[in-house]
Amino acid sequence: MTNSLLNTLASLVQATSTSIAKHPHRVMGAIGVLLLGTGVTAFGIAPLAPDAAKLPVSQVIESLALEPLTLDTLTAAEPLTLFRSETVRRDDTAQSLLQRVGVADATAQNFLRTDPVARQLFSGRAGKLVSVETTDRGELLKLIARWLPDDGRQFNRLVIEKEGLGLGSRLETGDLTASARLASGTIRSSLFAATDAANLPDSVAIQLAEIFASEIDFRRDLRQGDRFSVVYETLEADGEAMRAGQVLSAEFINNGREHEAVWFDGEGKKGAYYGFDGQSSRKSYLTSPLEFSRVSSGYGMRFHPISGQQKAHLGVDYAAPTGTPVRTIGDGMVTFAGWQRGYGNTIQIQHKDNQTTLYAHLSRIDVTRGQRVDQGDRVGAVGSTGASTGPHLHFEFRTNNVPQDPLEIARQSENIPINPALRARFEAVAQLQRLQLDAAATLQQASAQ
Repeated sequence: MTNSLLNTLASLVQATSTSIAKHPHRVMGAIGVLLLGTGVTAFGIAPLAPDAAKLPVSQVIESLALEPLTLDTLTAAEPLTLFRSETVRRDDTAQSLLQRVGVADATAQNFLRTDPVARQLFSGRAGKLVSVETTDRGELLKLIARWLPDDGRQFNRLVIEKEGLGLGSRLETGDLTASARLASGTIRSSLFAATDAANLPDSVAIQLAEIFASEIDFRRDLRQGDRFSVVYETLEADGEAMRAGQVLSAEFINNGREHEAVWFDGEGKKGAYYGFDGQSSRKSYLTSPLEFSRVSSGYGMRFHPISGQQKAHLGVDYAAPTGTPVRTIGDGMVTFAGWQRGYGNTIQIQHKDNQTTLYAHLSRIDVTRGQRVDQGDRVGAVGSTGASTGPHLHFEFRTNNVPQDPLEIARQSENIPINPALRARFEAVAQLQRLQLDAAATLQQASAQ
C-alpha cells in the first residue's frame, strides 16, 4: 500500500514537471493569479488603524543642558566690523578725530601724525568727510576721507587701510557726479530765511537772487507769500553730497507775477539763463559787481562819512568783507588798473556805446591795463584802500562820462538772444526742466497741507 502510494505521487510529480516544461507561461500565470487573489483578500480583511484624533495626548517636559551664550562666544565665532562717519573740524588732531569715530588704536593715531600722505587729512580747509571701518575692539581697518580741492568737478580721496602688519596710505582723484534736486519755499520775511527753511544751500540762494536780479529787487520788492521753486545740481563723491552746483531752472512768483529761467550752456560755450519761451534773461550788464549783497549806500545825495557834509554819491557802495571777489558787470577792456587818489586801488573798464564802469577801494587788482574781460570775470577783491571808513566796494557806471544809476542801467540793458541754430536743443532742455519745476511746486503744495 505504501509502495503503491509512493508510485502514484512520483507519477504526479513527473506529470507536473512535464506540464511545466511544456507550458511554463500558463503555469506561472496561474500561480500569479492565485497569489494576487490571496493578497486582495488579505487587504480586505485587515483591520483599520485607530483614529489619531482619538489617541491620548501627553506632554513631556525635559531640561536641556546648554552652554552659556556670551558676547565673547559670538565675537570668537564671527568678528564684527563697525562703520562710522564724521567730518574733520578746524581744530582736530589725530587723537580727537579718532576718538569721535570710536578708534582706540595707538598705531593708527601715530600713523595719522607721521605719514606725509595721511597728514593731508588735517591740512587745508576743514569739513572733510571721513568714514572708518573698525573692529569691535576699536582697531582701525580702513579710513576714507573725501574733500574738494577747489570749485572744479573733481575731488580728492584719501585711503588708509591695513597692509600686512601695518597701515598704508594713498591719495586718489575722482570725478564728481551730478544729480538734480528739487526744492521750493514761501517768503515769510526774507529770501535767505525762506531758503534756509527749505534747506537750500547758501550758494543756491545766491544764484536764485542773481538769476532774477534784473527783474526783482530782493531788497525792496519781496512780499510775504511770494513763492519760489528751484531745480539745482548736487555734486557727489562716491554717493556723498559734497556741494551744490548750478541752478538748472527756477521759478519765482513775486507779487502775483511769474518769473522763470532755465540754464542753457550753448554747446560748451559760456551758459546763460533763458525764459521757457526761449527769450534770453541774460542782460548786457549784471545788476551788481558782487554776488548778492546788501547795498550800504545807494546812488544819489548822502551824508559823506569823512567830510561830514551832504554830497552827491555818484555810485553805489556794497558792504562786504575784505577779499570778497569783485567781477565785471559786462564785456569790455581794462583802461585803468592802479592807485587813484581817494579811490585807492581802482579799476576802470570800457564797455560798448561809450559806457564805463569803475571799481574802487580794492584790496587787490587782478587785471592789467589793456586786458579784455568777459561779463562775470573776477577783476579784484573788496578792500578799504584810499578814503574809506571800512571794507566795501565803491562802484560807478558812466555814459559819455556822465554818472548813471547802475541798477537802472542794468535793468534797461537789452537781452542777449539765443542762437537760432541751438533752438531745437534748447527746447529739449526746457521741456525736461519744466517737468522738474512742476514737481518741485507739487512738493511745496504737499508740505503746506
